[in-house]
Amino acid sequence: MKMTGAQALLECLKREKVEVIFGYPGGAVLPISDALYNEKQLRHILVRHEQAAAHAADGYARATGRVGVCLATSGPGATNLVTGLANAHMDSIPLVAITGQVVTASIGRDSFQEADITGITIPITKHNRLVKDVRDLPRAIKEAFYIASTGRRGPVLIDIPRDVSQAELDFDYPDKVELRGYRPPGKGHPLMIKRAAELIKAAERPVILAGGGVVASDAAEELARLANLIDAPVTCTLMGKGVFPDGDRLSLGMPGMHGTAYANYALHGADVIIGIGTRFDDRVTGKLTAFAPNAKFVHIDIDPAEIGKSVQPTVPIVGDVKQVLTALLKRLEQLHHPAWLEVVADWKRCYPLSYKGDGLKPQMIIEQIHEITNGEAIYTTEVGQHQMWAAQFLPCKRPRQFISSGGLGTMGYGFPAAIGAQIGCPDAVVWDIAGDGSIQMNIQELATAAANRLPVKVAILNNCCLGLPRQWQELLFAKRYSCVDLAPGMPDFVKLADAYGAVGIRVDTEQDVRPALRQAMKLRDRPCLIDFRINPEENVWPMVPPGGSVEDMMID
Repeated sequence: MKMTGAQALLECLKREKVEVIFGYPGGAVLPISDALYNEKQLRHILVRHEQAAAHAADGYARATGRVGVCLATSGPGATNLVTGLANAHMDSIPLVAITGQVVTASIGRDSFQEADITGITIPITKHNRLVKDVRDLPRAIKEAFYIASTGRRGPVLIDIPRDVSQAELDFDYPDKVELRGYRPPGKGHPLMIKRAAELIKAAERPVILAGGGVVASDAAEELARLANLIDAPVTCTLMGKGVFPDGDRLSLGMPGMHGTAYANYALHGADVIIGIGTRFDDRVTGKLTAFAPNAKFVHIDIDPAEIGKSVQPTVPIVGDVKQVLTALLKRLEQLHHPAWLEVVADWKRCYPLSYKGDGLKPQMIIEQIHEITNGEAIYTTEVGQHQMWAAQFLPCKRPRQFISSGGLGTMGYGFPAAIGAQIGCPDAVVWDIAGDGSIQMNIQELATAAANRLPVKVAILNNCCLGLPRQWQELLFAKRYSCVDLAPGMPDFVKLADAYGAVGIRVDTEQDVRPALRQAMKLRDRPCLIDFRINPEENVWPMVPPGGSVEDMMID
């Protein structure tokens, strides 16, 4: 078929079963925008900022398991994607970002709206490519989706000069691609799996640490079988939240800086830790030399670069989590650890997640959101205290239910991610748990949600400050509060929501929480924003100080 590069791009996306593109137009991508004019199969969501396009594509990918797609023009449009790409890269989320570029003859001349976006994004993409010949475009797109969605998932960027979008080609889409040197691991080494089974059988105090790799591999069922077979408690990282039901008898919740005390104590006291699809990041381990001092490690990960990067495993297994666990289960029989589980149960009884005091408590608000949604909603978060309270007090029972920025800790992520999740899962109830600082970083996307009649609900836990920096300044800097007060210039969120065509509600008392949540749940044709005014001195507990260990953990 004879077609332009822009038409070929859209045909490629359809061949990859793409349904939605999150984008913002500009001169270098106008040929692509023009090709979208009569397009019936692809839906273009016009965001109000390119960063939001990347975050929405990210949220779409996390909620659906499919590759998210975003589109931006050259220069500032492309550079506005950088934070979103870095966020997806840190959390291993499959994205394909399409950027426009100045015409090929103008590249390297500091032309209007020119930026070397492939050079800029080398450290924060799994792969990127500048397409200079229109005939190379179909294969470049095929490779982009293959690379983004296999092995350790991640973002791929394809940069397309405007003249390439306008040039013609005889369209031929490859059935498959084979890339020399790119062979994603699969089953794992049989000898390592055998050694892992032997180590697990000999363990007296085993703990499973599950991360986002379990989500990516769709291995929640295998994880549950392993936990019950070896009778081991399970703690899930922020990226792994939901892969093991929070209400299960073996669940320890989230570990780390603001994780449960009993998860941290269990890791500290374990003799064998089975790390599955997790990178043992610093927010989980704290001070590495003091982390799990008596434990041996089994580390299962699809990326060999993660093995030994933080902890030195006794048994390293490079492979796809689902395939490795399937093979490992065949080498194990039913084990029992009643004494160890009783110790863990004692920690749970002594150090439960709790909160004190009267008034409008953020923990209570989150519990009420969980109750009114029957625990079935998709929850996204921004980054800050509210994120940690949500991770602590929102029990999740399935993967892809809790969507949050982990490695990069990106303020402004949650709301556009909620938009992406809502579009990917139109029948789901989607709540964004936000802070008054984070929500303002992409609050313009209220226009996107309203224009597309999306019933995304936003709960702002408004303490009129940057909560986590304030908490650290209270505890670690002798209450020298500097640069954290947001009260001067704080907008009226109710009026702001109304201006964008959304519904705004303010809640100041505990008695008003439930009615406000009910009102939000009834809305199915527009977004709703609830401004909960909470105490600025409310802190997140427990807390392991940065660079500290479990022995330094502050319970309350």
